[in-house]
Amino acid sequence: MDVLVVGAGAVGRWFASLADAPVSFADVEEARAEAAAAEHDGRARAVPLDGEESFGLVAVAVPMSAAADAIAAHAERAERAVVDFTGEMRGPLAAMASAAPARERASFHPLFAPEHAPGRVAVSESTAGPAVERVREWLDAAGNTLVDVAPADHDDAMATIQGRAHAAVLAFALAADDVPDELATPVYEDLAALVARVTGGNPRVYADIQDAFGGTEELAAAARRLADADREAFLEAYEDAGR
Repeated sequence: MDVLVVGAGAVGRWFASLADAPVSFADVEEARAEAAAAEHDGRARAVPLDGEESFGLVAVAVPMSAAADAIAAHAERAERAVVDFTGEMRGPLAAMASAAPARERASFHPLFAPEHAPGRVAVSESTAGPAVERVREWLDAAGNTLVDVAPADHDDAMATIQGRAHAAVLAFALAADDVPDELATPVYEDLAALVARVTGGNPRVYADIQDAFGGTEELAAAARRLADADREAFLEAYEDAGR
């Protein structure tokens, strides 16, 4: 089963490295597709983004903001299955159902940056079948743990797991002063490590996450609750946080 990976960024390259099949890359930047193909020891190639060639599997690995358009444009090139690795599930699965109703369809979300692989991969299968099962096998063989989840449950959870969590880390970074390393506490060191991890990533990815899942308003309300609290209200908020 040959594979077309739409999107030759970090996630697309990561998935291609796991696929035990011939791989083609298509990207809005042709040079990026060619560079991705060159990384795969002669078993991958770059193809035009607007080509008409069909493939057994089409895997869409583009930013969340571009997912629906990419699926609409390329899902019909899939002979057997279309999947996505974009990070959201409801929107991409709806786009797949519209563009490729007769194909197998599934949404995969690696819950880690590719450089931290392997890890947990959330999966929601709209229409299962042997091609989607092959994708699951490739991910499993690479040491990943597959977590089946309903698309709505996944997206609702990401509002906390990604949206609010990332916003909290960035808010701490923006509020923090420079301090001597020798005075650091364990809690501060943990937070500083999270800041380094988040700010060492791709800012456009984090912007897409905030656009898709939000979280900043809820975080601001929580911070205001603490800022406005007297001693008794602070103790109550502390207890609530522990729950």
